[in-house]
Amino acid sequence: MVILRRLLPLLLAAATLGAALPAIAAADPFAPPPGKVFNGLTAGFDTGDFQHYAGKRPAVWQHFIAWGGSYQYTIKNSARAGARLMLHIGTARGQNMPEKYSPAEIARGQGDQFLVNLTRDIADVGAPVYIRLMGEMNNCDNAYASHSCTGARRDADHSPATFKKAWKRVHVIMHGGDVAAVNAKLAARGLPAVQSGAQRIPEPQIAFVWAPMVGGSPNIAALAPGRFWPGRRWVDWVGTSFYSRFPNWTGLDTFYRTWAVGKRKPFAFAEWAMWGADTPSFAARLFDWIASHRRTKMVQYNQGRPSPGTFRLANYPASARVIKRRLAAKRYLSKAP
Repeated sequence: MVILRRLLPLLLAAATLGAALPAIAAADPFAPPPGKVFNGLTAGFDTGDFQHYAGKRPAVWQHFIAWGGSYQYTIKNSARAGARLMLHIGTARGQNMPEKYSPAEIARGQGDQFLVNLTRDIADVGAPVYIRLMGEMNNCDNAYASHSCTGARRDADHSPATFKKAWKRVHVIMHGGDVAAVNAKLAARGLPAVQSGAQRIPEPQIAFVWAPMVGGSPNIAALAPGRFWPGRRWVDWVGTSFYSRFPNWTGLDTFYRTWAVGKRKPFAFAEWAMWGADTPSFAARLFDWIASHRRTKMVQYNQGRPSPGTFRLANYPASARVIKRRLAAKRYLSKAP
């Protein structure tokens, strides 16, 4: 009883602190069953070309969309393909293009109505959806990156700290709930209330994918991945981009150990592709790497633009044969359960 009386003030203080800071519930990453990997596809408007050369349907199909832009076609395309939807949400229509909103404007709520509408629509999908938010944020070619390609720092609206504020705002809003409760979560993190007339936001099945490059572009300390880490509670998957033209295996190993293993998260190749030369040895080594790194749960081949697009497998017949043979393994799923 004496011990209980001594502990009581501490327990009450902890309860008060918990009430003051609304919790962010741990989310389901919607990973594949143990020992399995989602075969995925990135970009494009059809899956036929990829299926022909890779020999397998994608279980997940990633589309690139921009804040304020159209996205309904991505929902329809993924449904027709029988694939789970994955959305890369950026601030511009493409690399080296003007942005609709800066990370600071997103953090302040200027893109909220788009987020509310998007959340409603993906909730209607009735199945898990993956949100890859501002991927390759350490790539100077992206408008939301903190540094230009000369290595010069951009303004405070694009700083890593501002990026993390924008990330948390999107995360809170897209997990939905009564707007009063959503506003409380935002306020607890110093962020403005939802800029929308909605009273309630649907609660979709979503998982957030944090996917920088393993090293910055340019490769400076200010663009190291960790600068943009929003915190473990705000991330469901970690991932990266990996292309045959820039095979940074050492960087990949370090990234995987630090973020997938270190943060206990499933790992995704959010983009990977053959680029510039038909190098089947790269494809074989990549699949060997996946086999030996068991947290790898999703591989997204970036098919890019239609034929004769740079990444299309038709351009790399020897590599395509390796990819087809390796994807034939039962470990790689062509449909999400």
